[in-house]
Amino acid sequence: MGMTSSTTAAPTGTPLPPRAGRRCYSVLNAIHTPHYFSPDAGRELAELGITHPKAVNFAIRAAAMGAVGAGTVTAAFYNYKPEVVARFVPEVWRTASPEDVLAARLRAVDSTLRRLLGDEALASPEMAEAARLALEAAEACSPSGRPLYAAHAALPVPDEPHLAYWHAATLLREHRGDGHLAALLDAELDAVEALVSHTATGKSMTPKWNLNTRGWTQEDWDAAVERLRGRGLVDGTGELTEAGVALRKQIEERTDRLDRAPYEHLGTAGVERLTELGTVFAGAVVQAGAFPGDLLGKG
Repeated sequence: MGMTSSTTAAPTGTPLPPRAGRRCYSVLNAIHTPHYFSPDAGRELAELGITHPKAVNFAIRAAAMGAVGAGTVTAAFYNYKPEVVARFVPEVWRTASPEDVLAARLRAVDSTLRRLLGDEALASPEMAEAARLALEAAEACSPSGRPLYAAHAALPVPDEPHLAYWHAATLLREHRGDGHLAALLDAELDAVEALVSHTATGKSMTPKWNLNTRGWTQEDWDAAVERLRGRGLVDGTGELTEAGVALRKQIEERTDRLDRAPYEHLGTAGVERLTELGTVFAGAVVQAGAFPGDLLGKG
């Protein structure tokens, strides 16, 4: 049975401490994300005939939506160059069905987490508890205006605790991500401007990684810098101005507000416990080399 919810749950009591939901999300995202950088995903999809790294990326993240076209993927992903998406979508679905891609993705997640965390951690009571808490939080997510979350929420919850935990982390990640796109639209940042301004905070992928993965050129990037400079959001060196810092803060605060329901539903004690458990697992995957060393920063 999927995890689709028809309405957003009302707050269930005392508001959470500031940033508690964001901290919890951050450690959950560290479990969702490693498969994007794992050789296991490339190997599994190569078995289906999908070999280009961008095709792999588009397929494994979009497959939950079905055999959708390039426009749908571009809209849902927000910050990828449309022409690059169109090179691989919908052609990728003529190579492998979304159902086969989803099965391959889950196999890749399983092998990736086994390598990074070890079988003992995956079979631990703590993993089962983390999965239970994360799934409970996801019960309060709403599909309204959230296409990637809604698509993943319709998928069955895996039986094994570590895969159930990953599935719940994915639901919470896409729920927050869909809300974040609404905040970016409200801030009137286009796809490249969103990347440039986030990178300028020092908390995003470097320009190199953004350009390599999102398909934009250096000329696209430089043009976005100029547009942001014209709005007074970055200075002559590309650093955020006071107005730029304020805008990025506003975006994160709006994202937090749109994403508060699952964490308020879980409650303060549940969020604290899930964050505690998740911090251990997140630290272990980072220590095991789940992410490239040059992934984050201003570049």
